[in-house]
Amino acid sequence: MRDEVAPLTAVRLVARRELNTRLRTRSFVLSTAVIIAVLVGYLLLQASIFTDAARTDVGLSGQASNLAGPLQVAGEQVGLDVHTSVVTDKAQGRAKLEADELDAVVYGNPAELKVLVRAELDSRLRTALTELSRQQILAGELAKAGVTDPQEVLAQAGQADVAVSTIEPAGAEHGQRLGIGLVMVFLLFMAISTYGTMVAQGVVEEKASRVVEILLATVRPWQLLLGKVIGIGAVGLAQLMIVAGVGLVMAMASGVVTLSGVAVSALVWGVVWYFVGFLLYATIFAAAGSLVSRQEDVQSVTTPVTMVLTIGFVVGLNLMLQNPNGSGVVTMSHIPLLSPVVMPGRITAGQVAGWEIAVSLVVTLATVAALTWLGGRVYHNAVLHTGSRMRVRDALRGARL
Repeated sequence: MRDEVAPLTAVRLVARRELNTRLRTRSFVLSTAVIIAVLVGYLLLQASIFTDAARTDVGLSGQASNLAGPLQVAGEQVGLDVHTSVVTDKAQGRAKLEADELDAVVYGNPAELKVLVRAELDSRLRTALTELSRQQILAGELAKAGVTDPQEVLAQAGQADVAVSTIEPAGAEHGQRLGIGLVMVFLLFMAISTYGTMVAQGVVEEKASRVVEILLATVRPWQLLLGKVIGIGAVGLAQLMIVAGVGLVMAMASGVVTLSGVAVSALVWGVVWYFVGFLLYATIFAAAGSLVSRQEDVQSVTTPVTMVLTIGFVVGLNLMLQNPNGSGVVTMSHIPLLSPVVMPGRITAGQVAGWEIAVSLVVTLATVAALTWLGGRVYHNAVLHTGSRMRVRDALRGARL
């Protein structure tokens, strides 16, 4: 006969047991440290790549030596930090290219510039040099036409610009918003899939060791299931907060991210959607785990669930890279099984209206309620089953909750 325990007390005790047990494990500490190390390394690499990509070292030879100042100005106009030095001749420039001391050597008449590179000329540097050559040619033609001050004409022409109006301006922060959104999508996918699978493994572990029989002598199946989901979910949330928090600080310190408000907002929405997404998938994973009695069989029952999440992640990520505003991304962000991963990315990228968030949350929460009832029923009827794998149909036909 079951010793009655208050429902909330039973759920709290099970959740605390899961939380205390898993937070103190070496695997949690090591996995968190590894993820942080990889994230920090990635951010440092990105910072280094951004810095290197914005700088180019150019050697100037012969008549091209007079272009140091104009070339630096032209480089700034195309987002390139040009550092120039003088080389005595083409041979010396070639030697410095081979020694990786220079990225390009420019020589020849300013109106007919020639460039020597190791493999490929940076498109921005090509644009800057082409513009300089055109200016030199134009200045010469203006002088032939009798213009007393060709440089003044060139300065006036250089100030000309096209007035652009946009309906939905992306702004300079669009790239960073999209980058932060993609990172959050990846972290949510990893957290939900990792800790959802952990729920299934925990269910099977308790079945195999017969611990579940002892626990069910005190608590009801739904209390055990809910407590397990809350406890493991809290562990996943703790790791997500640690990793995202450290990543946010490092990204801002390294200069990769300058939009602190957007990054913090992404973290807040990430927590909200992790909570919703984990509840959505955890009961499905738990129900799947209750169908088998050996750890070796866990993958066979969780793979279909993981595949849905993985396909949504891969397709959603690729569609966001192509067009965050596209109909494919919008549609996926409203599909309950995919919205916990895709919608946070859209929100961070600034491509979603408030009513869309509300609709997606309501539909997803309604799906959570339905799947929780369905998964709870399977869990209740299958958790004490041992031996061969139990079919979902048989679990659904079992005794009532």
